[in-house]
Amino acid sequence: MVEPVAASFTDLIAFIAKALVDAPDEVEVELVDEETQLVVELTVAETDLGKVIGKQGKTARALRTLLSAAAQKSNKRVVLEILE
Repeated sequence: MVEPVAASFTDLIAFIAKALVDAPDEVEVELVDEETQLVVELTVAETDLGKVIGKQGKTARALRTLLSAAAQKSNKRVVLEILE
């Protein structure tokens, strides 16, 4: 069962990713509940992959920082994976 707080993690990442890419319709965000952590899987169009990762991974690092800050109240570790 996905908690409402956990669902907001996917909404947050989807909102930001759609603002960054050229093809917002191809942004997909899934939440995988593992034993010790929640994994947010982000999939974008192949041409938009560089925009989500950013130069030297700065954009991806910023997304992960925002996600971990949002997860502080849930007392669960949240990890962002950007899939190709």
